[in-house]
Amino acid sequence: MDRSRTRKDDVNTREWRDTIAAAQAGDRQALDELVEGWLPLVYNIVGRALNGHADVDDVVQETMLRAVGNLGSLRDPDSFRSWLVAIAMRQIRDRARRRTAPAPLAEATAQDAADFAELTVLRLQLEGQRREVAEAVRWLDDEDRQLLSLWWLEVAGELSRRELAAAAGISRQHAAVRVQRLKERVETARGIVRALDGACPDLRELTGRWDGRPDSVWRKRLARHIRGCGYCGDTRETVVPAERLLVGIALVPLPVGFTLSLALGGKTAAAAAGAAGAASVGWSAKVMAALTQPAVAVTAGATIVAGGAYVVVQTPEDPPPRAVSSPTAASTARPPAVPSPSPSATPSPSPTQRKVELYGTVVDAVDAAPDPDAEPAVLPHRPEAGVTSSWGAKAVMQHRGETVTLSGQGYVLVRWQIAPQDRSGSLAMPTWTALKGKLFHVASAGGRRMDDATGPGTTGMGGPDTGFTVLPAGTQQMWQNEYFYLDGSVDLTVNERGASYGLTVFPSSWEAADKDINYGPPQGAIRYGLVRDNGEDTAPVPQYVTRATPADPATVAQRSRL
Repeated sequence: MDRSRTRKDDVNTREWRDTIAAAQAGDRQALDELVEGWLPLVYNIVGRALNGHADVDDVVQETMLRAVGNLGSLRDPDSFRSWLVAIAMRQIRDRARRRTAPAPLAEATAQDAADFAELTVLRLQLEGQRREVAEAVRWLDDEDRQLLSLWWLEVAGELSRRELAAAAGISRQHAAVRVQRLKERVETARGIVRALDGACPDLRELTGRWDGRPDSVWRKRLARHIRGCGYCGDTRETVVPAERLLVGIALVPLPVGFTLSLALGGKTAAAAAGAAGAASVGWSAKVMAALTQPAVAVTAGATIVAGGAYVVVQTPEDPPPRAVSSPTAASTARPPAVPSPSPSATPSPSPTQRKVELYGTVVDAVDAAPDPDAEPAVLPHRPEAGVTSSWGAKAVMQHRGETVTLSGQGYVLVRWQIAPQDRSGSLAMPTWTALKGKLFHVASAGGRRMDDATGPGTTGMGGPDTGFTVLPAGTQQMWQNEYFYLDGSVDLTVNERGASYGLTVFPSSWEAADKDINYGPPQGAIRYGLVRDNGEDTAPVPQYVTRATPADPATVAQRSRL
């Protein structure tokens, strides 16, 4: 790391000197600013080190609690960042030691709707080789991910090499060796991500029995294949080193709904002071007294509320959170004081908490298949003026990035064509973007769900001979035919990236949908269809829909609100 970067880092921390000093003196507003300014850095370190595991929130919480509880012991405010990062890394390592058994590389992806790699891609809208680097994190071991969480921030300009080494508990010379080895492993992981995005027939055969979740065994198998494969090893573009790709990438913003409680584990002021020792009695008492006060500050995208809870909020009308870089002097400007209500009073909503009338608040969610002989409910008949398609009467979309624009008032049929025999693995869902008006998911039909059995151990999602198509966690299982009702205009895009699939999209009608859902086992189908429409504005909307037009439609959030 060059000296100019180090000087810049030192200046950046010194800009916070007055705020840190004020917080140490018991200034609650300064403490709020300190937490708000540095929480994103801690969240990114922990999130990337644990790759979005369910323990991320707990480790972030414990890190900030320890930082707030021990702030009075920090002698040099200029070393605050190094001190805070070191606390975060200790909490990460403590969490690793507490685990009774090693967990597979993909323990987060198996449980969470979006691991930190996916969150990084979505929130920062990364594309191309930058997306490749972010997704490569999934293929690293725990120890490498911990170092990567620091190195990523170093090359992005958020940490110095001195701070990286201190946080990792090693010398700068040893840090250089560790980072060099990490770079090599990241490049190997990038090669795996790149190959899985490709169409190598030998790789498809190799991954036929893979469940789509990264682990050390498959990492070795895939790396070995890539080294000996002319197709996978022949990149069609210059591979840019990871450190050049990461320069200038901002921190991943805190997710909406993230909550941090600063009540120091519920200790009383006297208990906290006693535990901290006589030297910090004044500091602990002041902090604990401040943390029991009602709301004192409302900041952009976040609220410090009664009891010291830090809550990230965002309404559907708010713009997406801006990526947050390291705190600067400008970001420490204190907001005007907000009058504190009495503890018994109900606080009035802040501007970011206003009630907004929505439609389609019953968003599609995971459901179970109905009994095959269960006849569907009556399908409400909504007004029809007709829907036009930019592809004509039938849009057959088979490749990533293909988009059809639908306009008008009426019904649309989306027919699924999943092809695990071409390429199995994780499926990137299609998305609805640029919505104007309203869009409802009204019915599912086609005589079967795609996970219905078609043979021994085989469904429409694949089988032991071809491999299986795996949906993102929390995604509703699709049926062969899905019906939607549109009143306005919208774009539907195929985001094929891993598993192979296609969509055929037809402007349709209520009559066709009603006939399809009532075709059941007596006529030769596996099951009757399913009516989702209740005829009201609270009918389900698709999981992957937005009014925005993102550069990459695959970045649409899974649980949209319209």
